[in-house]
Amino acid sequence: MENEGLRERKKRTTRGWIADVASGLFFEHGFENVTIADVAEAADVSKKTVTNYFPRKEDMFLDRQEDRLVELETRIRSRADGESVLAVMRSYQHELLETGHPLSGAIQAIEPFFRVVRQSLSLTARWREMGSEMQDRIASVLAEEVADNAQARLIGAAIGSALDTIYMIAVDRMLRGDALEDVRRDQVGVIDSAFAMLEDGIGDYGKK
Repeated sequence: MENEGLRERKKRTTRGWIADVASGLFFEHGFENVTIADVAEAADVSKKTVTNYFPRKEDMFLDRQEDRLVELETRIRSRADGESVLAVMRSYQHELLETGHPLSGAIQAIEPFFRVVRQSLSLTARWREMGSEMQDRIASVLAEEVADNAQARLIGAAIGSALDTIYMIAVDRMLRGDALEDVRRDQVGVIDSAFAMLEDGIGDYGKK
């Protein structure tokens, strides 16, 4: 067991090293101008090692996705008795914001990161695909709790879309050059508004 734990730690370290080296190259040269061979050479590993950890080049830059999915699943599964999925997801979003986590979107480093994403069609496409993966992961967990698979999918889509939108509101403001402290302050209300809408429903909003 101890050896297995050591191997897993080494794998995580290697994966993180490759992602860090690749990101540095992407920032410097642009995503489309860097090859897997370039990353392998800079990281001092073989091309096979790179592709073993990252079958898709895009995931070297967007390398937090699996951690994000695992964390969402863990939070939902480990919620307290009587605690709703929305309550635990709201709390999680506030925690990301309070700790300055990159997945809050409200960090200074998000501006150069997202400029690289938006300059690449393949990264942009992968980003959108990751949003669908998040919705699907939430739905798959909920499907174990409710008999109606359609309901699980609808709830997963609603929560996943809300989480993605909360994040992108912060990102868009950072890209516009808004002050970080203003974005962080206002995100508290964005999170609460998003989850209030999920809890209460859209209702007759917009009715004339």
